[in-house]
Amino acid sequence: MKEIIKEVIEASPKKMITYADYMQLALYHPKKGYYMTQRQKIGKGGDFYTSSNVSDVFGKLIGKWYARKYDELGLPPAICEIGSGNGRFARGFIEGWQERSTKTLSYYIVEKSPYHRSLQNGELAGLENVNIIHSDTLAETKMEQGMIFSNELFDAFPVHVVEKRDGVVHEVFVTSENDQLKEMKIPVSDERIRAFLDDQQLMLAEGQRIEIPLAMEPFIESIAKSLQKGFLITVDYGYTKEEWMHPSRRRGSLRGYFNHQQYDEILLYPGEMDLTSHVHFDALKDFGEVYDLEFVQKMRQDEFLIAAGILEELRPHQDPNPFSEASKRNRAIRSLILPGGISQSFDVVIQKKGLGKQALKLF
Repeated sequence: MKEIIKEVIEASPKKMITYADYMQLALYHPKKGYYMTQRQKIGKGGDFYTSSNVSDVFGKLIGKWYARKYDELGLPPAICEIGSGNGRFARGFIEGWQERSTKTLSYYIVEKSPYHRSLQNGELAGLENVNIIHSDTLAETKMEQGMIFSNELFDAFPVHVVEKRDGVVHEVFVTSENDQLKEMKIPVSDERIRAFLDDQQLMLAEGQRIEIPLAMEPFIESIAKSLQKGFLITVDYGYTKEEWMHPSRRRGSLRGYFNHQQYDEILLYPGEMDLTSHVHFDALKDFGEVYDLEFVQKMRQDEFLIAAGILEELRPHQDPNPFSEASKRNRAIRSLILPGGISQSFDVVIQKKGLGKQALKLF
């Protein structure tokens, strides 16, 4: 992958590429990109964990919740998950749905990675009374009504990187020198970056670095064009405008993860290391409003799970065996809601379209 990136840099007019271009290559190159290769990414043998990988409780709970709510919201039994990973959330959701509803569910999966599609097919094999449809884009699903869900999607979007030096905001580029990838900074010339900083009222301090998610707006626009009635649930980690300005975040949030180790030097191991940055939650909200996705609520993941009924999933038991199914299930639930657990790092953003005041009755 490194050689491919160097070739792209060499072919570029100024012998450098944006961080967004670097991430697009390192993560999504059709043959060598991190998400496209045949290797485990999620779980103990991968580079990171997700909430759905902790336990099937996560997916099942949301499936049960939607099965209770879809009809009273006037929605069809349909969901589209964007970026389904290993398919564990999808399986949990479908099983949870089927515990509460006899209606045939349409489960659309937007997934470009052949590796992940193969994992999803294996995970979802044998499920009955459900229509599972894979697509490359949301528009291809032709799903106009229902729920759109993503878990740790936007944090993997390619981002531009800027840094303020000597009172001037510079964009950080990636170049090659002596066979090594390195950074180069030049004053910002991309008006889209200037507009984002102005619109989000982000005034950088001297030496501060921050990521600019230019790819977010067209993606939100595509969702809004496809969805005519329903809601969008985004589960991810991120910051508000005020949180971005905290001194502890002056070096930005772009990080690499390799074998469950965090790396600040993200130019290491291109194609082998996951690259992520925190989501701009206010931008997600603002872009949605521009394209008629009305903001409903942002809440911490544990608060969302409690509101959706996770405490009802706790099972009373007298079995002293810590490895019994009831014990393992209860531990998984506690890990999702107790202070210090995985949910403390994630927020849930809910946006709606065409639902009027009905979305106020989500819980």
